[in-house]
Amino acid sequence: MDATPDNADQADANPAAVERAERESEDEDLRSSISALTTLATGRLNLEELLVSVATFAVRAIPGADGAGLTLLENDRSNTIVTTAPFVSAVDEIQYSLMQGPCVSAAESAQTMRSGSLGGDTRWPQFGSRVARLGVHSAVSLPLVTPTGVVGALNVYAHAKNAFDQRAAELGELFATPAAIAVQNAQALAQAQRLALQLQHALDTRAMIDRAIGILMSRNGGTEQQALTRLRILSQHEHQRLPVIAQSIVDEAVRRARARNAGGC
Repeated sequence: MDATPDNADQADANPAAVERAERESEDEDLRSSISALTTLATGRLNLEELLVSVATFAVRAIPGADGAGLTLLENDRSNTIVTTAPFVSAVDEIQYSLMQGPCVSAAESAQTMRSGSLGGDTRWPQFGSRVARLGVHSAVSLPLVTPTGVVGALNVYAHAKNAFDQRAAELGELFATPAAIAVQNAQALAQAQRLALQLQHALDTRAMIDRAIGILMSRNGGTEQQALTRLRILSQHEHQRLPVIAQSIVDEAVRRARARNAGGC
């Protein structure tokens, strides 16, 4: 009597079982990647570190991926671009220098862009031909869409041709939805932090100017407005910004005070 084959042998002999196992593994990779998004410590990572983490999780979530990049669109700053591998940096540098490629199209159209032969893709002829010479042939670019609009795009690349099938694109889209929220939250936090720094700088500058005004008033008499006018005249004469002139007056006053104290000891 023949021996009963074990489960692995049965799977090898059954293409449907192999495909089912592969799909289950891909689904688990997607679930773990999405779960990892929720654990990102937004307050502990700076914006670029968080974006790199999102791109890294995308490589795990999308079957066939060799590397990924993420482009964050910001109105008040230059676009922030991060990558998970040097070859992705080279690809994206070509893409943004030409302003042509799947990421540009995905961000503009808010639609997923997929290609299995970039070198022959007529949608991006200049980009595709140059990238193919780098040995990169497949791409899937996913817009990061939120209720307020597109905040960026996730670009996933592979060296092989036809690396991303329709299922890979669908898994990418499932990942891109929570990824967009994570990116938007990180962007909002970074903008709030920048605003707080700007406000603090403004307060510090105002305090420095007030100190300089007080010093001028104690030296020369007059009103606060007259001291401020003197500061402005000095600023124009020295071709320096008002805070710089105020800082120099305060620094000079501190040096004089220290010299007097040292002489009196």
